[in-house]
Amino acid sequence: MSDATDFPSASAVETVLQRAFPEALTLRVQDDSHLHAGHAGASAGRHFSALIVSERFATLTRVGRHRLVYDSLAQWMHRGIHALALQTLTPAEADVEANGSR
Repeated sequence: MSDATDFPSASAVETVLQRAFPEALTLRVQDDSHLHAGHAGASAGRHFSALIVSERFATLTRVGRHRLVYDSLAQWMHRGIHALALQTLTPAEADVEANGSR
């Protein structure tokens, strides 16, 4: 069983993602672990949500986008990160979300 001190912080996850996606226009990571206190998976790792806006996602499916993110966080995906909610958008998709325009 892992010690919770081995689990990554939101800033550590964000640093790794910034290195993996240096072109990202937006990159935010939030630790949502407090929302899952008492949940069986809480002892297996932290819960995070992340928003990444990158043109690199333009030719990828949702699964392909998520795979890129998971690959960059491989060091923690089996120990340290229990859940990762991703929002992976192109700049055009982010604009639609922000402004409701197409």
